[in-house]
Amino acid sequence: MPGHVILSHGSDAGPDATKVSVLAKVAESMGWSTERPDYRADDALGHADSVTPRMTRLHDRIAACDAPPVLVGSSMGAFVSGLASLEQPVAGLFLLATPSMIPGTDYAFDLHEDVPSLLVHGWQDDVCPLDDVYEFARRRYLPLLVLDDDHRLGAHIDELSRQFGFFLEQLAKRA
Repeated sequence: MPGHVILSHGSDAGPDATKVSVLAKVAESMGWSTERPDYRADDALGHADSVTPRMTRLHDRIAACDAPPVLVGSSMGAFVSGLASLEQPVAGLFLLATPSMIPGTDYAFDLHEDVPSLLVHGWQDDVCPLDDVYEFARRRYLPLLVLDDDHRLGAHIDELSRQFGFFLEQLAKRA
């Protein structure tokens, strides 16, 4: 049964960014409701200073849901989505180009181990090194899809759409 999806954009983007927009359309075409919080005011504070306000904004959106939502995030959006899953119930995590840490903060990336998750990363990501997310996924036995792409994963929008559709199908079967 479809539920709700919260899609969190990266630091240099907005709620109308390509990836979150395309993935929102995928979810909506499958009967899921979606929302895309606008973190641009938080991001104006800089990477390190945006983490806490982004997390507060995401926590508020999760708390407003009738049931645990699926969280989708790209880069900084993935980072805060994973951390949010440690504190509030979520139905799934679909995380793209995830940083292992944000310099200048005490936060390190983590996620709730019982939440169905898929990590997607690019081989040529020069912003968030693949080695870090690979090691995280390896330690946790998490699925990790690595694509021949850079941090933006822009050359694989169709593949991201297919993977996300499959991810949502699997979650709907579990409900």
